[in-house]
Amino acid sequence: MPATLRTLLHRADLRLHLRTGTESDLLDAPLSWLHSSDLADPTPFLAAGQGLLTTGTQFGTDADVSAEMVDAYVARLRDRGLVTLGFGTEVVRAGTPEALVAACERHGLPLVEVPYETSFIAVAQANADAVARDANARNAWALSAQRAISLAAMRPDGLGATIAELSHQLDGWVGLIDVSGRLDRSHPVDGVTADDLALVQGQALRLLRAGQRASLPVATQHTGFTLQTLGSGGHLSGVLAIANESALDQAGREVVTSVIALAGLALQQNTELARARGLLRTGLLTMLSVGDPEVVDRTSREVWGPLPVEPVRIAAVDVSDHDLDTVVDLLELWVQDRPGQLFFAVDDALFLCVTADHVGLVEDLVARFDLRAGLSDGAAYRSFGRARTEAVQALDRRREGRPGITEFGDLAREGVLAHLAHVDVDAGAVARAFLAPLVEHDAAAGTELTRTVRAWLEENCEYDRTAQSLGIHRHTARARVEHAGRLLERDLSVFATRADLWAAFVVTDQGR
Repeated sequence: MPATLRTLLHRADLRLHLRTGTESDLLDAPLSWLHSSDLADPTPFLAAGQGLLTTGTQFGTDADVSAEMVDAYVARLRDRGLVTLGFGTEVVRAGTPEALVAACERHGLPLVEVPYETSFIAVAQANADAVARDANARNAWALSAQRAISLAAMRPDGLGATIAELSHQLDGWVGLIDVSGRLDRSHPVDGVTADDLALVQGQALRLLRAGQRASLPVATQHTGFTLQTLGSGGHLSGVLAIANESALDQAGREVVTSVIALAGLALQQNTELARARGLLRTGLLTMLSVGDPEVVDRTSREVWGPLPVEPVRIAAVDVSDHDLDTVVDLLELWVQDRPGQLFFAVDDALFLCVTADHVGLVEDLVARFDLRAGLSDGAAYRSFGRARTEAVQALDRRREGRPGITEFGDLAREGVLAHLAHVDVDAGAVARAFLAPLVEHDAAAGTELTRTVRAWLEENCEYDRTAQSLGIHRHTARARVEHAGRLLERDLSVFATRADLWAAFVVTDQGR
């Protein structure tokens, strides 16, 4: 039990008598120390949370004590943060001055009458003993709590058990918020309202984005919270949130510190494991790029879940070294939450492989961290290497501008000539994508659109000469060229389109 004025009032041997109302909250406020002084203004020597004992010499020996002087005296004590005033009777005057009682009532300062038979030293000693007992009890509690938490950390789900044990020891809600701002685990599960949790998560994200170790008190309509970051500065791994209506004392802070250390260690171990998984991801990315998706899919299913269903799109993303760990941590969580929708790995850039229907994952990542990315066209896994090259080409173009996403399909639609001035862009990749609708149609339908269009360009776009060179009717030549225009979604009567088309043939040597 903490040392309070009520504790002293319950001591029958002290025979203290409360002269003011019994409803004051200060009766149960911690009473850290009791001083005795008859100075007119003892406040320079006092601190908040303490009490004062006086015989009233400073009020004079007159029968009628000045109400104004007493009121000013009590006001100073209250402003200083004192929680009680004890008046020793029968030393200077009999009984307690009514002016002092009235002033204490007005300012809400509990007033205790100390009889002549009870020395101030006895009252101060009784309070000091209560303070010492409370400190010893809190230290014993802290030791017991830390032992229980250490044992909890050794259970299979050590981190979850640690959170639950801390909640039990503090008799309040405790939550762990991950790097994405999501509530990873808590105890009790429904221990806070949705509004309070949303506010806590928002403040936790603010701490995580700052990237430095910090502690932050957060007040809501219902209660108060203490937020403490986990991990080292520059690579935070989460935030510990503790609901506490009042500030934690020293013993409580020591227990929380031990949990922070244990949670930080557990998360650090997770980080080391994540690094090993990252190396595995990079190896699997290389295998996908050289066309071996079966082995990769089997491995991925054992560790993360199935690969995204083809056709897939590949994103190449620029991420700074400062943000890379945080981005990877977030992607690991997304993979767990969205099995079969995302695969990622870090190589010369960060690469994401997503289903064609889940490009929004790339958009969310780019928007959250203000990144630059290139996005390939849809592809089967057998064409993964080509799609990866397309993503890199698109990223190279995006690097020239603001953060955001450049799609390789947009580059292809710009034409080949538009990219020849960009030394970092593979014009061959752009040209192949430009001609792909014709080449793929010919392969699927057994037509000769690509050869016909090239011959048409070589014959200065004259249908008669094209028909003669191919040995076909001129109407057939015209029909093939018009069909090619529809597949390419281009107007082949425009010179710029013809120039782009001819450049694509020259770069790729298609149609021969």
